[in-house]
Amino acid sequence: MNGLDDLSRRDFLKLSAAGAGMASMGAILAACSNEAGQGTTTLNALFMQQAAYSNTDVQGMVDAFQKANPKIAVKPTFVAYESLHDKIVTAAPAGTYDVVLIDVIWPPEFATKNEIIDVTDKFPSNWTSEIFPGALQTAQYQDKFYGVPWILDTKYFFYNKDILKAAGVKSAPKTWDDVFAAAKQIKSKHIIQYPLIWSWAQAEAVICDYAQLLGAYGGQFLDSSGKPAFNTGGGLTALEIMKRSIDDGTTNPASAESLETDVVKIVSQGQAAMALNWTFMFSLANDPSQSQVAGNVVVAHTPSGPSGAAPGCNGSMALSIGSGSQHKDEAWKFIEFITSQDIQDQYAKLSLPIWKSSYDEPEVVNTLPEVVAVAKTQLNDMILRPQVPSYNEASAALQLEIQSALTGSKSPKQALDAAADAWGGLLQA
Repeated sequence: MNGLDDLSRRDFLKLSAAGAGMASMGAILAACSNEAGQGTTTLNALFMQQAAYSNTDVQGMVDAFQKANPKIAVKPTFVAYESLHDKIVTAAPAGTYDVVLIDVIWPPEFATKNEIIDVTDKFPSNWTSEIFPGALQTAQYQDKFYGVPWILDTKYFFYNKDILKAAGVKSAPKTWDDVFAAAKQIKSKHIIQYPLIWSWAQAEAVICDYAQLLGAYGGQFLDSSGKPAFNTGGGLTALEIMKRSIDDGTTNPASAESLETDVVKIVSQGQAAMALNWTFMFSLANDPSQSQVAGNVVVAHTPSGPSGAAPGCNGSMALSIGSGSQHKDEAWKFIEFITSQDIQDQYAKLSLPIWKSSYDEPEVVNTLPEVVAVAKTQLNDMILRPQVPSYNEASAALQLEIQSALTGSKSPKQALDAAADAWGGLLQA
């Protein structure tokens, strides 16, 4: 039921019954205005203040929506990614947020717990062919849609071309073997102390970096029967490589406490030659007002492993409607607006559009030509973290054990075996 229509009918009946004049009408209109600021319905929307769109970009989208829909006001709230999941969960019973930003790993949990609504009946069928498959995954669970993709992202490979040139690295690294060989060459020539920086803090960030290495070396999180498989094969190789790069001094030890924003800062200071990161880093690291190495940071397809596999971690996100929202129709209208191709094309500088045809639009291509050129292949080569209802708990267990390996309190094998045991219990629960 539309709350706006209900309000209008109630007020009209009150006025008619009382024979109200213009003064009464003015009082009621003022009350409506006070209730929602710029309109008669206020939507509370929860966003992330980190990678992808900036707070200013989101506010610009909100302003454009409100201009086109003057009877709907939107109040955005921004939290760090690390707080986003728990904020959604704790606010769900009260219906605090009408619109929430969800990560690609959360639909199974939120759908199972009825914290976001099924919007399959609203989702136009043509969107499934017009939107990148990797983006669609962020809003899907068991063949149903629980939102609309909004952020299409993966972790790309970035390198400082001047540092590589100074070290005598003749061509940009194409494989992970190339990356570590280049790092050793840079270090041996004392150009910078630590050629590599990663986001390996005990957070979801480390799982994303680990996923790319796991995929490159032929590993998998779960086997065909749904049991943990990352403690053998490519999953074990990935963690052994991570630990070895710390031990040989090619990786900055601060990586174990760093998030993606920290990686941007270190690269922008010229203190790292190579890194993985999301799309947003390209613009920031090449912005002369924020970076000491602007113009030198190149974006490339993520390096490959022995078999040629070179997946980027799927870091896409979607906008969903909270199950407790009292304004679901208005919330859908807002989501439709800010996920639209026109809006996404306008704000492509920090996050590329979810729409396939956008990548042929001059407005998008000319905004980030270097990123668009790489994205056309990388966005079709992504690794998805496990889509299971208990993912958040499983991820936390793996984060903890990866940290124990990186700090040396356990061997990579011991750490991953412990994580696999924890996953076994969680996935069966």
